[in-house]
Amino acid sequence: MTSISIDSIPSAPNPLSKPRLLQQLQWVFEPVGYMQAAARQHPDIFAAGVVGVGGNLVFVNTPDAIQEILTNDRKTYAALGSFNRILAPLLGDYSVVLIEGDRHKRRRQLLMPPFHGERMRAYSQLICDLTEQTLSQIPAGTTFSARTAMQNISLQVILQAVFGVFEGDRAEQLKTMLTVLLDIFASPLASSLLFFPRLQQDWGAWSPWGKFIRDRQRLDDLLYAEIAERRANPAPERVDILSLLLSAHDETGQPMSDRELRDELVTLMFAGHETTATAMAWALYWIHRQPPVRQKLLSELKSVDLSDAMSVSKLPYLSAVCNETLRIHPIAMLTFPRVVQESTTLLGHTLNPGTAVMGCIYLLHQRPDLYCEPHIFRPERFLEQQYSPFEFLPFGGGARRCIGEALAQLEMKLVLATILTRYDLALATTTPEQPRRRGVTLAPSRGVRMKLNARLKR
Repeated sequence: MTSISIDSIPSAPNPLSKPRLLQQLQWVFEPVGYMQAAARQHPDIFAAGVVGVGGNLVFVNTPDAIQEILTNDRKTYAALGSFNRILAPLLGDYSVVLIEGDRHKRRRQLLMPPFHGERMRAYSQLICDLTEQTLSQIPAGTTFSARTAMQNISLQVILQAVFGVFEGDRAEQLKTMLTVLLDIFASPLASSLLFFPRLQQDWGAWSPWGKFIRDRQRLDDLLYAEIAERRANPAPERVDILSLLLSAHDETGQPMSDRELRDELVTLMFAGHETTATAMAWALYWIHRQPPVRQKLLSELKSVDLSDAMSVSKLPYLSAVCNETLRIHPIAMLTFPRVVQESTTLLGHTLNPGTAVMGCIYLLHQRPDLYCEPHIFRPERFLEQQYSPFEFLPFGGGARRCIGEALAQLEMKLVLATILTRYDLALATTTPEQPRRRGVTLAPSRGVRMKLNARLKR
């Protein structure tokens, strides 16, 4: 595999004319505007001086080009976890997001089973119960943040998947610390800490990075205490992810270290609830911003037994609404990078070894040749046409496609079905929501303020 030096990444096609520092600032503070302006200049492929690295990253947004970089063998394009170093302070060096090659493949295979098959059925009732529990605590007539409410639901779902039955003081502290850590990067200004390493200075608990380090340590203390307790009291009958990881061994017969366990747990908890919460908040926004969409959904939900979670998850219009939400507002803007190993041609441009290439999910989902009037929320497009995995990829693609995709989709559908059939909600303001950077993702800038009008009779 080609060794990549931050300062030696070669030049790439269609470089943007703006100075690199200006590009980096706009990428952090106004990523949507940055991508839209770049696509106007170079519609299909451009070299972006962003993400805090010394060389160019090539952004591509045509289905054919994305398919080529995600499915080509390692001799041409190889995944390189080190390009995800921006996430290392949060996730750790041993996260499945950062490790590479066969090691990544084995870890991914280990983590996949809990997110598929019968485990999905086990999560279904939990999702509905947590949704009811969260919304029932909001008094009628009250205005609330939909994203905060959805985050509360998704956090408890992923904790159940990761730890199984997890109650008591440690569980409550863990919920609190996860929320605190994520909120540190809730704004573009705060997110700049991830993109500009020189800002990562510990000047005490009062400084932003110093606070992050101390909050991260509190989270780590809780996780290591739970790991130690589980090691001391093994329970082979448990089916949660932590138990699965504790029983795993590598090719030499060695179990995962505490540090490896910690990094995977943090990765699953952050990736497993932050993105899903944002997607559900966006869905509630569009459903209530467009009354015909809400009425179609309610009509469809009347046609199915809501206690049958699998039937709900297969409803075509509900599925279309979820897909359209993830199309118009993909949470992740980019695929994980691939690095050119030997000279190749992409969209008529020569790419030299060491060039990093990323599929731009946001721009792909905004292509008018794929999605007529892409700025309009229209779920029907997913009933009229079936899109390929390289035309619609909200969960990424290739060997690093999101392992929690099935759980996220199920959770999204069941939460929406539960809320729509049991609560009368309305947007609290007519001011449109806009996507804004939240860490490495895009989230609604105001959190989707909603009003709970009334609880509906079943």
